[in-house]
Amino acid sequence: MTELGSEGTPLRVAIIGSGPSGFYAADALLRQTTYAVEIDMFDRLPTPYGLVRGGVAPDHQKIKSVTKVYDKIASNSNFQLYGYVEFGKDISHDEFKSYYHAIIYAVGAQTDRRLGIPGEDLPGSHAATEFVAWYNAHPDYAHLQFDLSQDAVAVIGNGNVAMDVARILASNYEDLHKTDIAQYALEALKESKVRDIYLLGRRGPAQAAYTNPELKELGELGDVDVIVDPVEGTLDPLSKAALEATPDPLAEKNLKVLNGYLQKPPEGKLRRIHMRFLVSPVEITGDGHVQAIKLVKNELQQASDGTLRPRATNVYETLPIGLVFRSIGYIGVALPGVPFDEKAGVIPNDMGRVIDPATKTPVVGEYAVGWIKRGANGVIGTNKPDSQETVNMLIQDAPNLPQIDPSKATRAAVEALLNERKPNHITYTDWQLLDMLEMQNGQSLDRPRLKYSRIDEMIDAVERSRRAQPLAPLP
Repeated sequence: MTELGSEGTPLRVAIIGSGPSGFYAADALLRQTTYAVEIDMFDRLPTPYGLVRGGVAPDHQKIKSVTKVYDKIASNSNFQLYGYVEFGKDISHDEFKSYYHAIIYAVGAQTDRRLGIPGEDLPGSHAATEFVAWYNAHPDYAHLQFDLSQDAVAVIGNGNVAMDVARILASNYEDLHKTDIAQYALEALKESKVRDIYLLGRRGPAQAAYTNPELKELGELGDVDVIVDPVEGTLDPLSKAALEATPDPLAEKNLKVLNGYLQKPPEGKLRRIHMRFLVSPVEITGDGHVQAIKLVKNELQQASDGTLRPRATNVYETLPIGLVFRSIGYIGVALPGVPFDEKAGVIPNDMGRVIDPATKTPVVGEYAVGWIKRGANGVIGTNKPDSQETVNMLIQDAPNLPQIDPSKATRAAVEALLNERKPNHITYTDWQLLDMLEMQNGQSLDRPRLKYSRIDEMIDAVERSRRAQPLAPLP
């Protein structure tokens, strides 16, 4: 028998998910020189890149340029992308194991954490993840509607996603028109009546999770006043002592910017972003629709591990608002047949090796990368060393990976299965076509691209091309 990992019998690896962590895992596999490898990447959507396409704010085009790196990886002849193929539905977990020596799960964190307070499910109360996906033309969310006729909005959270939501709500039409925001979202935001946006953080300004560029961008928005409560925006004694004991350059930069906002009086601009700290929502109220949010005032206390954590007081206030976006973190979703930690929202693993919770031992040939491995934290670049760690484990395990039927251990066998199960699956070449069409359609409107937001439109565009028929423009 030919040795696994030789040119004649390459190590066949399936990567489930086409976001940054998946591409970095593919890159690490292609760069190692111990084994010959073939990689097939699968995504349930026709389009790749995960949150780079569906999560990064449309006015952050520079961040999205990282896809050029992924394009280079995808150009390798030992790599193939199969879009519009759903794990566990189009191909089962057991079938994947029969076609591949190893599987890497790179599915990210697909849903949001909940507040767990009364009124959270009232109409007008949404996950920020839904709004972000909506304005980024994600097919699962393109049908949603948000009541932008409201005067005031609460965004709960102090991370970069919360900042993105506030910034998009406060941006003017002219600036958004220069981005790749979904066309329907652009038109809806053009008619927006939102004037007051409350960013609500449960801890103090020194503990905020957003990055300095995100904070500075708020002050660069046209016709927007950034208002910081003078009491909440002033550093408390515990935070001051903590920074003196352990300087934090990021926190200090943020505090400097916040102080600038605090010192600048409102100028009566069209919209206002109110940055609030040390408040937590305890109830969302309204008669059939969100009308107000009740907040409790917090104070910081030092926990046993030395961190500063919020503690509720008996001081409350109510903000009249008509729309709520919760942005308190992403959480993973279980995959059929794959171990899952419901509490942590991740696939249980040890340095990327998937762990069977019953036996506490590795599941042979199965691995995890990215947010589904470590939880929803870090930036795009954090995924590179994370994926490298997992690939190192896979390469160590390669001599002991299970043998599979040689007739199935080929790309041709997988494509035969796909042509039977999902004949309208999307290859990387098909995606390049869609990419080109989106940019062409955008040029006609003087925009960087006009995204397809419906799967049937994407499939139709590809099939027309396959039949060499003229392509219909985007509606």
